[in-house]
Amino acid sequence: MIEENVILVNKNDEQIGLMPKLEAHEKAVLHRAFSVFVLNSKNEIMLQQRAGQKYHSPLLWTNTCCSHQREGETNIQAGSRRLFEEMGFKTELKELFHFIYKAPFDNGLTEHELDHVMIGYYDGEPVINPEEVESWKWMKIEEVKKDMELHPLLYTVWFKIIFEEFYHFLEEHKSPLSSEEGTHNT
Repeated sequence: MIEENVILVNKNDEQIGLMPKLEAHEKAVLHRAFSVFVLNSKNEIMLQQRAGQKYHSPLLWTNTCCSHQREGETNIQAGSRRLFEEMGFKTELKELFHFIYKAPFDNGLTEHELDHVMIGYYDGEPVINPEEVESWKWMKIEEVKKDMELHPLLYTVWFKIIFEEFYHFLEEHKSPLSSEEGTHNT
């Protein structure tokens, strides 16, 4: 398998080059990434457990999917592509915000990403790609927050950072699939 390049960026998210993904993680170089959160009509988040053979963070729980944009791909195109590749379904995505984080891993690699966070809504079951995803589940936002406090080692570094800093964004985005609160949906 050919290793993919990541898009190197400055703090303003302007592309400054390309680098093989593993090299970028070895050198802790800032690069563009994305994280997708899918919620259902009960306002639960679809979590994935990363596959056991992943080179970092294997078997840890995280958001619905995440990866890196390819050169020439918009954030939404990248999120939609990877959501389908990992979880086997498509849904409309909307970008909420982006932020920069830097997180070292036990294996000597470091994530240093300008991460674009997107949200989508879906009520079905995924068809997971076993090369990427070990398992999946729906969890209420508050349950995730509590479980993360009790069992932080079960979750990926980036998911904990996003959740700690930005989970209120997720709470504010009630699913349009839901009609429980007298919404305009029919």
